[in-house]
Amino acid sequence: MRHFKELADLGPGGIERLLDAADRLLELRGQAAHPRPLQGKSVALVFQKASTRTRVSLEVAVAELGGHPLVITSSGSQLGRGEPIRDTARVLSRMAHAITFRTFSQAEFDEMARYSSVPVLNALTDDGHPMQILADLQTVRRHFSGAQGLQGSQGASARGTSAQGAAEPLPLTALRYCWLGDGNNVAASWIEAAGLLGLDLTLACPEGYEPSSEVLTKARERGGQVQLTRDPEAAARGAHVLVTDVFTSMGQEAEQAARLAAFEGYQLDARLLGLADPRAVVLHCLPAHRGEEISEEVLEGPQSLVWDEAEARLHTAKALLEWAFAP
Repeated sequence: MRHFKELADLGPGGIERLLDAADRLLELRGQAAHPRPLQGKSVALVFQKASTRTRVSLEVAVAELGGHPLVITSSGSQLGRGEPIRDTARVLSRMAHAITFRTFSQAEFDEMARYSSVPVLNALTDDGHPMQILADLQTVRRHFSGAQGLQGSQGASARGTSAQGAAEPLPLTALRYCWLGDGNNVAASWIEAAGLLGLDLTLACPEGYEPSSEVLTKARERGGQVQLTRDPEAAARGAHVLVTDVFTSMGQEAEQAARLAAFEGYQLDARLLGLADPRAVVLHCLPAHRGEEISEEVLEGPQSLVWDEAEARLHTAKALLEWAFAP
């Protein structure tokens, strides 16, 4: 049985293998040869936090792999009335064949995994968002390898404007990565990826909003070139991939005024993008607060890959489910 708590659970070389599988599933989408390893199986998709991309990508992924997705929210289940997670885990794992869990504290995910007898996949906690980083990496790898962009079923006009292909193929390890903003759960998973893949990642975070020192130390010990700065210009200068996220996440609304003041100057706008490598691309996991962490001009501009990035959530979710159900 395979739980997916963090990227390291994929094992040595596992990220690259999963990205290869995601590319394969992308290319087979809609074809008779598309695999259906979840035929006759049900997957419980448990959401204690609201979701658009995670929920849709997982529902569609389970269905296109031949399975039956069961969406369970707190308000629509006994979780909302205080049933212990361990009880929910034991019940769900006697009926469903796997569980995905989007929740708050890492301890809640750990409890679900501890008491489940089927695989539990991390669909977001306050400590990390590994599914998002898999999608980000697929998007970046395809773009800089010279491969065609992601092929949305609705066509390019529905996906929005995508950045133009890179001038020459570059592997993930040849790129410089920049994170701008809060050292949050998405940043933590980017840091983990940098350690596992040996990436060059610079994070610009204001004082008091840095990622945990434990996450940084582990990534550096694994071989990641991870730097932390308070200067967003220094982080953006020469970067190939610039990533940001909302400055105020769900549950932090009371802090919004203080956060906006602390993050002044960290907005991913044309000024910062102009300091990056000319081939640079922009990522944002969405939803975006235009005019706060990212400008409208950059989000909708020719260097933005955010719509391909959103679509990649589907293909990497399929690959992760394949991994979880592999013999």
